[in-house]
Formats: sequence, structure tokens, C-alpha cells
Amino acid sequence: MQTQRHQNWMQLLQNKQKVLQQPEPIVAGRLVRMVGLTLEAIGCEAAVGTSCHIIAPGNHCIEAEVVGFAGDKTYLMAMGDSRGLVPNAKVIPVGHSSEIKISSAFLGRVIDGRGRPLDGKGPIAGDMAMPLAGTVINPLSRQPINQPLDVGVRAINAMLTVGRGQRMGLFAGTGVGKSILLGMMTRYTNADVIVVGLIGERGREVKEFVQDILGPEGLRRAVVVAAPADASPLVRMHGAWLATSVAEYFRDQGKNVLLLMDSLTRFAQAQREIGLSISEPPATKGYPPSVFARIPQLVERAGNGALGQGSITAFYTVLTEGDDPNDPIADAARGILDGHIVLSRQLADMGQYPAIDLESSVSRVMPNIIPADQYKSTQRIKQLYSLYEQNRDLINIGAYQKGSSIAIDEAIAMQPKIVQFLKQGMKESVNLKSSQQQLQQLAK
Repeated sequence: MQTQRHQNWMQLLQNKQKVLQQPEPIVAGRLVRMVGLTLEAIGCEAAVGTSCHIIAPGNHCIEAEVVGFAGDKTYLMAMGDSRGLVPNAKVIPVGHSSEIKISSAFLGRVIDGRGRPLDGKGPIAGDMAMPLAGTVINPLSRQPINQPLDVGVRAINAMLTVGRGQRMGLFAGTGVGKSILLGMMTRYTNADVIVVGLIGERGREVKEFVQDILGPEGLRRAVVVAAPADASPLVRMHGAWLATSVAEYFRDQGKNVLLLMDSLTRFAQAQREIGLSISEPPATKGYPPSVFARIPQLVERAGNGALGQGSITAFYTVLTEGDDPNDPIADAARGILDGHIVLSRQLADMGQYPAIDLESSVSRVMPNIIPADQYKSTQRIKQLYSLYEQNRDLINIGAYQKGSSIAIDEAIAMQPKIVQFLKQGMKESVNLKSSQQQLQQLAK
């Protein structure tokens, strides 16, 4: 009797496995409503993230993706232009859009947010399927950050030393030189592969960055993912995910990768557009809660890999709207990242490039990866710089009398040397060792 029950149980289990292995039938639906960016369909049974083809009149096919559902309604968003759609257009699920095939052939190429080439050099063959959402790494399996990374910028190498596998934010308003600083790091950073994600930026800047800032030499070891401002919110989000997936591919090959994403704010704004279009309630300054969940999901994918793998050192630009450091996206990113570099408009207006505000910037792993004497010198220079900034107004109007404070007198004497130390030309490279030596000489 027991043997018969066991056989029946095994038969049921085998039948269940056969059912699960069978492909689900494709259930086509029809379009019933379009409000803003959102398309509503009924009769379409598809999971979130599924790609669908919407057949418009004249057999014109428009690609869309499922972004939500409620009851019998499925919410979609078009990947491109949605003009030409009509009520009752057929909606056909065609598969999940969560993977892309990547290979070393991506090096030297410029692609869009969907992995299609933009440089006119023909198709790119991929050999490994990588999930756009990334693969979660156990935090205890990651290698520690214990090696400094040479980025070729003296102010960062000496005063805000970055470690391999660190995730840094580059906080800046518009027009203060963040693109130039990114270009300098792209050319001069000691990395095997560089992945650049231009997310939500002006289309004009894409060509300028590739040709003028990156250049042919920099492009040879780089992959550029461009999803400009006129792309749909989905494509902009996919662009950020794709750039990170490309970086993960090379990291898994044992490469040390530099990931530059410009910008994290545009990624958040794309998610805001999607969230609001499917009636997600706004929370902080119009940003729905899903935005603050997406940011750490993206950022946490960077960093060191497990033993035997490489690293992803990531720089994410964050646009501080109206130069407000308490912007909700800037505030959220500051708590997630391993440090932040703040660019000051006041310093940029004074002609100091890169316009790094030492008082507001910090590298959280710096004390663990630099010698004790460099850390001591860094603290001394920061104290003198901060002391001068605190008394700048008194000094400029002549209210401060020399001799009133020995510390302020020293700060005034050192200020021109510190400013000169922080300045660097766009086409000038200063390696890590030289930066440390110049810091030691300055702090004597």
C-alpha cells in the first residue's frame, strides 16, 4: 500500500514538472486606452518586463514593455514613438527583455539603451547572456577595498583617494565642469576597461564626449552606452542597466572596470516618469517610492567581485537642481555611495578647474587605503583650506588684521599654493605617486 502511494506521488511530481517545463501559451490582448505615456491593454497575460509588439494599422509594429497591471488591465509603455496607435490594436507578448548578449566585441563601440550600435560599424556579436537586472553577490563574498585607484587627477588622487571597487558620487549643478572631469578620468584612470553610460543627457553631448573628450585612444578600451534625453523613459532606464551589465561582464572576466554614469539623476527621473504614469503616488518632490528603491538596486551592483573576479569602480554624477545639496536624489545617493565629490559653482566662476569643494567632499574608504603620513598631510591641508574659507569675507574686506591669529595667518599664506595644487589642465595627467609626493611637499 505504501509503495503504491509512493509511486502515485512520484507520478504526480513528474506530471507537474512536465507542465512547468512546457512553454506558456501566448495570450494576445488588445489596446483599450492610452493616457500620456501609458498604454492599457486587456486580455494580455504577460509578466512585468515582458516585451510586446503592438500592431498598428498598415502592419506597423511598435515595441512596448509591460510595466504593471491592475485587475484585468495590463499597463505598457512604448520603447519609442507611439504615434499611429489606434483603439483595439493587437498586443502580442514576444518574450522577456531582461537579458542581453555581451562579448569583448563591445569594446570600442557606441550603443544605445537597447544594445543596438550607434556608430555605424555594423552589428555586434554577443557570446554570453547577461541579465539587465544584474546578479546579486553575497556581501560577504566580495573582496575588500584595499587598493588605491589612480584616476590621473591630482586633487582626487591626493585629497580624496579612491579605492578599487569604490562607488563615488559626483555632485554638480549645470555648467561647472563635470563632463570635463569625467573625460579626464576616462583618459587617465588606470583601468582595463571603461564603461560610460550617458543617460538622459543632450544628444549633442554624446558625439562631443565620444569624439572630443574620449577620443580615439580612449575609445579603444571603452564601451559607450548612450540613451539621450529624447529616448523613452524605459530606454533611459535600460541604458543604465545595460551599462552596468557590460561592466559586470568584464568584471567577471577578471578585469578592473571603471564605470562612469552620467547621470544617476536622469535615471531617477526616468523611473519617476514611469511610476507616475501608472498612478504610483508621489512622495518627495514628485518622486514616487519606487525611485528610492531603484537607486540602491542599481548602485549596489558595482564594487569588487568575488575572489578571482575583477572590480567595478563607479562614478555616478548627481545633478543638484538649483545647486541645492538637499535635493532628494542627491540626499538619497549620498547615503548609499561610498563617498562624494562636490563641484562648486563659486569655484568654477573663479576659474578653478576642477572646481572641487574640499570642505563638502569625502572619500569614505580613503583612511584604509593610504599611508598614515599622506592622511596626516591631507588633514592638515583641509584644515588650512577650511579655515581660510570660514574667514574669507573678513579677509576680502580687510577686516582681519594680520597677527590676530597664527592659524589664520598660515591659512592666508598657504591659500595660493593650495589653489594652485588643486588646479589641473584638461589635458594634463598627474599619476597617484606624483600626486602624493606633491601633497607631501605642500604640507611641509
